[in-house]
Amino acid sequence: MSDDDRGDEARRAIEAVVLASSEPVEPRLLAELVELPVARVEALCGELAREYEDSRRGFELVRVAGGYRFQTHPDLAPYVERFVLEGQHARLSGPALETLAIVAYKQPISRAQMSAIRGVNVATTLHTLMQRGYVQEVGREPGPGAAVLYGTTRAFLERLGLDSLDQLPSLADFVPEASIVEALERGLRLSDDPVVHETDAEETDSDAEPPGA
Repeated sequence: MSDDDRGDEARRAIEAVVLASSEPVEPRLLAELVELPVARVEALCGELAREYEDSRRGFELVRVAGGYRFQTHPDLAPYVERFVLEGQHARLSGPALETLAIVAYKQPISRAQMSAIRGVNVATTLHTLMQRGYVQEVGREPGPGAAVLYGTTRAFLERLGLDSLDQLPSLADFVPEASIVEALERGLRLSDDPVVHETDAEETDSDAEPPGA
């Protein structure tokens, strides 16, 4: 078999395996299946991804959570949303999303630290996130008590379409400038309105899938 024929067969095999898998397929596994070096497999996946994009297909081959998967093209999200029945996948509540964000950016982190940042007990929400498979135990804190430390999972990366945590947006993108913070503080000090503290609704939230599901 010539190199060209071997490459064509490997490309077809990669397509078939990724299509059949319900999870991202690691390049190492693909390399073992097609008996080619990992670098060659990654190059073939890159070629396939470019071909799909150039031909304006309704799907794309992307690398997420350390592996490759097929997914619908972002440009066609409105059509996919129409197809999916409204309410079929309930989304995470606000408190759950806040807790998940804290874990994502502060991991490894203990439950007590999460509760301190949010100002409420996060036990129920943390349990929900673990049930959904987005958060897991990753170790224990050194010293007395040896509190359990938590971090995000591969499923978290997969749902957000990320290959690694390095691709999370910078927190600086969400922090207002110092001048805005000062203006807000001045406004609050001058206001005669009582400050209303929202209570945490995490005990009764209907948690399910995070954004990007």
